[in-house]
Amino acid sequence: EGGPGRRSWGLWVAAGLGGALVALYAVVTPFVAPALRKVCLPFVPATSAQIQNVLKMLESRSGSLVDIGSGDGRVVIAAAKRGFKAVGYELNPWLVWYSRYRAWRDGVHQNTKFYISDLWKVSFSHYTNVVVFGVPQMMPQLEKKLQEELECNARIIACRFPFPCWIPDHTTGEGIDTVWAYDLKHSRGCKTKSLEITPETES
Repeated sequence: EGGPGRRSWGLWVAAGLGGALVALYAVVTPFVAPALRKVCLPFVPATSAQIQNVLKMLESRSGSLVDIGSGDGRVVIAAAKRGFKAVGYELNPWLVWYSRYRAWRDGVHQNTKFYISDLWKVSFSHYTNVVVFGVPQMMPQLEKKLQEELECNARIIACRFPFPCWIPDHTTGEGIDTVWAYDLKHSRGCKTKSLEITPETES
């Protein structure tokens, strides 16, 4: 007695447990997978102070903006509220979908875009403002990549960790909230073109 019922109940429990594990795997994998990469960029939400410091470094700036490793989208959304056309690149699909929802909820979805992409496979050449919350292991390689791709009028804003070779033009904040801003025209030694007048020679 009760044998078939118990077996049926056991199958339901096994199925439920299996489904829960699959769902857990689907949710957790995008967060754990970056830790298995050679250069890990984990998701650590930006603090309110960090966002305010980033916005301070964007004062008097214009043009397009990109957040490399945009996480839950808070930097992109804050920049969009200041009038920037802001884009975020993030490898974690759950965070990208959540960022899109937040942008829609805050009424800035028309000025924001979020892409699921590996930052090393993206060209940032058409952005004039770049924000990155990096880790020490990735900064040398990213410094080289940005130097090769960006135009001279670009400003790069680094949060939590500075770039190893560039000398910042502006710094604000303290501790983990420190933000460094680099104007590429100084870091790369770019020169603005000037009109050269060649004196006329008598024939």
